Amino acid sequence: MSGFERFVDTFFKAELIVATLPKIVSGMGMTLLIAGLVVLTGILLGLALAALRSYRITPVTVAIVIFADILRAMPPLVLVLIVYFGLPNVGLTLSGFAVLWLVLSLVLAAFAEEIFWAGIISIRKGQWEAARATGLTYTAALIWVILPQAVRLTIPPLTNRTIAITKNTALGTVIGVPEILNQATTAVSFSGNATPLMMGAVAYLVIFIPVVMLGRAIESRFSWKRA
Repeated sequence: MSGFERFVDTFFKAELIVATLPKIVSGMGMTLLIAGLVVLTGILLGLALAALRSYRITPVTVAIVIFADILRAMPPLVLVLIVYFGLPNVGLTLSGFAVLWLVLSLVLAAFAEEIFWAGIISIRKGQWEAARATGLTYTAALIWVILPQAVRLTIPPLTNRTIAITKNTALGTVIGVPEILNQATTAVSFSGNATPLMMGAVAYLVIFIPVVMLGRAIESRFSWKRA
C-alpha cells in the first residue's frame, strides 16, 4: 500500500463514511440548534444589559461591568465544566444541552453588552438632545432614536464575535452533547480510524463557511456607515 493509499484509508475510508454519515448529519442538526439558540438569547440579553447600563444607575452599572468582565475573561470550557459539575452540588442539575446553551449565551451576552454599549456611547450627544426636545422620554429616545443607530454601528464587530462564540458548540463534546465533534470522536473510538473525525471537520466547514461569508457581507454592507 502506497503512502497516498494509506492516507486515503486513514481519513477517507469509504465504508466508514457511509456508516458514519447519519451520525454526523445528526450532530450537524444539534450544532445548528444550539448555535441558533445561543445567538438569539446571547444578543438579546447583551442588548438588554447595554440598554439598562445606559441609565447609569451605579449599582446596576457595577453589576453589569463585573458580569461582562468575568464572562469575557473566563475560558468557556472552564465555565461549562463549572456549571455542569458544580450546580448538582447545590441541588440544581441541568442537561448537557442546557448547560452548553446557558454558558455560551452568557458569554456571548457579555461580549455583546460591551459592543452595544460602545455603540450607544458613540452616538453624538445632539441625537439625545434632539430626541428629548421632541417630547420623548429617556426610554423612548433610547428605543426609537439611539438604539437603531447604535445597533447599526455594532453589526461588524458583533458579527465576528457571534461567529467565534458559536464555534464553541464543539465544547459540548466534554459533557456528552451529541453535536458534531461528539459524534465524530465516538465513531473514531469504535472504528479506530480517523475518517469520522475528518467528516466532522468537513461538517464544520459546511456549516461555518456560509456563516463566515455572510459575516463578511454584513461587514461590507455596514462598515462604512456612521450614525
